[in-house]
Amino acid sequence: MKIFPSLFMAMLATGVIAQTDMQSKLEASLAELSNVRKSISKEKLPMVKGLDALEDQVIDVRMEYQKTMRQLDSRNLDLNNLRSEIKTRQSEKNYISNLLGEYTRNFETRLHIAELDAYGKVIEASALAPENPNLSDGEIFVRQTALVEASIARLQNIVGGELFDGTAAGEDGLVKPGRFALVGPVALFAASDGTLAGIAEQRLGSLEPTVMPFADPANAQRVAKTVENGAGTFPFDPSLGNARKIEETRETIGEHLKKGGLVVWPIVGMFFLCVLVAILKWIQLSLIPMPSSKEVKPLLKAMLYNNHALAEQEAKKIKGPTGKMLRAGVEHSGEPKDLVEEVMYEEMLTTRIGVNKWISFLSVCAAASPLLGLLGTVTGIINTFKLITVFGSGDVKTLSGGISEALITTEVGLVVAIFALVLHAFLSRKAKRIADGMEQYAILFMNRSMRAAPPQEAA
Repeated sequence: MKIFPSLFMAMLATGVIAQTDMQSKLEASLAELSNVRKSISKEKLPMVKGLDALEDQVIDVRMEYQKTMRQLDSRNLDLNNLRSEIKTRQSEKNYISNLLGEYTRNFETRLHIAELDAYGKVIEASALAPENPNLSDGEIFVRQTALVEASIARLQNIVGGELFDGTAAGEDGLVKPGRFALVGPVALFAASDGTLAGIAEQRLGSLEPTVMPFADPANAQRVAKTVENGAGTFPFDPSLGNARKIEETRETIGEHLKKGGLVVWPIVGMFFLCVLVAILKWIQLSLIPMPSSKEVKPLLKAMLYNNHALAEQEAKKIKGPTGKMLRAGVEHSGEPKDLVEEVMYEEMLTTRIGVNKWISFLSVCAAASPLLGLLGTVTGIINTFKLITVFGSGDVKTLSGGISEALITTEVGLVVAIFALVLHAFLSRKAKRIADGMEQYAILFMNRSMRAAPPQEAA
């Protein structure tokens, strides 16, 4: 029992000691905490001030950033506007450049051939400027506008007339130096030696202006004086040479047919045969007498009363194939009806064959001539392709021969076909009229011969 109190006291002493130790540690910790708090209190204010300064700095930086971003956005907008403006100006520049290029091409085509030497350099400079990589846009524009200025000056000069030296060729092809007088669209030329004077025009295939001479020498003298003095009267062609060109294209029928080649001559021969056949056939049909109803009436009346003697006399008075047919009918009037009809039909058939003879030739010509024209068209096209194979398709004048052959043969073939068709219709109608008249009288004859009148009326 004594052990437990001792143990209790030992534990109590130990607890007291531990409590004392913990109390001292607590006090030490509280003292340290107080010191730390004092240290924190001392350092907090500067740090707060420093934080406030940093926050103010952040605000300033943010404001600076926003300002910079606004400036950047504004500059981006200005840059986009500037790009759009540059693109617009570039489009306008390209458009103006294209207009100037087109103006250069049109200006060259509108120049008179006599002016090509005078404006050749400025035209060449303007045409080649856009293709020259060594030139700036400004230099290209200057060269192109130089042509515009030259064209304006040209318009001002030609209103009252412009004189300049040059060369021109005569109809013989000899090129002679002289002087030009350009008045509006008309260019007058007078050679220095006085042997050539007239209106200068462009001839196909020639690089030199060609002087067209006048039929009246007085007109040439007027042109020479006008060019020499710079003023005067001169002949003027309102068509600007087109009337002369149209006159040169006129040709005779023989020249026109000659261009059609070999195939056109059979068509022409067919035409003359058609004309010859038509004339002869018309004469033949016109000479065939056609009796009138008044002439045939006595014969029909005699047949009605069975007066064969009188009918024979009246039949002899009727001329032509109709009379021959009626006489044959009267001669066989006492025989059976079928025999009389066969005899009269034989005469009518013989006449029909005679009047229709050679008329079918016209229908053959009407059908064959377009085919011959088509044959000429094919041969002409074949010749054209042969020329294209040899010379190419650049020279139209070289190809005109084959094209003319193709078109002319078709034209002549159609003309002959239409002409032959009209003649065939006219002559066929005339022949049919003769055959129909014979058939009509044959029917009347048979009707009268088969219907006899009473004997008292015959007396």
